[in-house]
Amino acid sequence: MFVHAKTAPEIPVQDKPIRTIVIDAGHGGNDVGARGKYSYEKDISLDVALKLGKIIEEAMPDVKVVYTRKTDRFDDVHRKAAIANEAQGDLFISIHCNAAAPLSRVSGYKTVTYRDKKKRKRTKRVPVYEKIPNPAQGTETYIWATSKNNAKAESLRNSSVIVLDANSEETQQLLGNDPETLIMLNTLRNVFFDQSYRLSNLVQDEFSKAGRINRGARQRNEKGILVLHATAMPSVLVELGFISNPEEENYLNSADGQNEMAQCIYRAVRRYKEELEKVYNTAEAGRKHNGPAAAPQQPAAAPAVEPPVKDAPTLQPKNEPSVQPGGETGSQFKVQLMTTEKLYARGHTIFGKLDGTIEREDIKQGKKKLHKYIWGGFRTEAEAHSALYKARKQGFKDAFVVTYRNGERIEQ
Repeated sequence: MFVHAKTAPEIPVQDKPIRTIVIDAGHGGNDVGARGKYSYEKDISLDVALKLGKIIEEAMPDVKVVYTRKTDRFDDVHRKAAIANEAQGDLFISIHCNAAAPLSRVSGYKTVTYRDKKKRKRTKRVPVYEKIPNPAQGTETYIWATSKNNAKAESLRNSSVIVLDANSEETQQLLGNDPETLIMLNTLRNVFFDQSYRLSNLVQDEFSKAGRINRGARQRNEKGILVLHATAMPSVLVELGFISNPEEENYLNSADGQNEMAQCIYRAVRRYKEELEKVYNTAEAGRKHNGPAAAPQQPAAAPAVEPPVKDAPTLQPKNEPSVQPGGETGSQFKVQLMTTEKLYARGHTIFGKLDGTIEREDIKQGKKKLHKYIWGGFRTEAEAHSALYKARKQGFKDAFVVTYRNGERIEQ
C-alpha cells in the first residue's frame, strides 16, 4: 500500500488488498525457542511456515510469499521486521509454539529427623515432590499490544508505506510537524489493528473447527511483541500449541498435525483476503459510479476511525442522547469507567485526558444513589479495548467494555 501525501494526506485503495504475505518462522539457529521432551520450537515453526507458504503459493498464485527464513538460521526480531518492511508486505504471520512450566505433585512421603529448640531429636513425615508435564494445551493468536500503538505508528512512518512528493528537507519537516500526516498515520495504524484483530479471530476459528482447544485472540501484556509492532502492516503471531505437553508435542511434530495447522492458517488467510477484496470491489464500484473525483477509500476488515479531536469531554446525563461516531444504530462499544456515589460536574479534571463524550447514568442501590460514568462510543471492539487500556492508565482501574445494540445496553 502506497500513501502519497502532498498538501493533504490520502489513503488510496490499492489495486489488490493482499499482494505480499510475509511468513516468519520463529527463532532459529542457536535460538531454539521452547523445548519439548525431544523437539525444539525452532524446527516445528519452520516446518509449519514452509508448509503454509507452499499452500498459499499454490492456491493464491497472485500473492507473493516472502519468508524471514527457510533454513535453520538465526535472525533477531529487528532483522525479521526489516525483511517484512523491505518486502512491503500486506500481511505478516509469525509462527511459534507455546510452553508452560512443569508442575509439582506429591509422589510419596519420607521420614526426617531433626532437633527441636531444646536439642531433642524429633521425627516427622514430609512430602516428596516430583515434576510432571504441565497439561496446558491449545492454540492462541496474538496481535500487538495497544501500549505499543506509538511504536506501530513509528514503523509506518519509517517504512515505504509512506511516499511523500517532496525533497528530503521538506519530507522530514512534513513527517515531523504536519498534523494531517500524523492523523493519517494514526488512522492507518487503527485500520491495521482492526485487520490484525479480525485475522487473529479467523485463525482461532479455523483451529476450533479442526477440534483444537481455542485459547483466544489476545494481546501480550504491556511489553508487547516487538516483531508485531515493528512491522508496517497487519500482523499476527500464532502459537500452534504447547510443546511442553507430551500429547501436543507429538501432534506438533507429526506430518498430519503440521499439515492440519498449516491448512487452518491458510483457510483463515483466504477468508481474510476474500473479506478485504469484497470491501475493495465495493469501494471500486463506488469510485467508478461517482467518477474519478470521488474520494478514495481504504479497504479494511472493520471501519477506520479517525482519532477524536483533542477536546475537553462533555458530561451529560444518560437520558440526553449523544451523537455517536458514524451515526450508526447497530452494535457499538463503550467503556464504563466507574460506579460511584460522587457526582462529577461537566468537564471535571478526572476526565481531562479522555477524548470525546462522557455519559452519566444514575441508578439506585438500596438507599444509595450511584452514578455510572461511561465513555464512548466506539465502532469496533478493538478500538474499545484500546480505549479501555487508556482509561486504566488514567486511573480507572475497574473500567470495562460494554456493548450497545440499537441504543440498548447488552448485559453480559
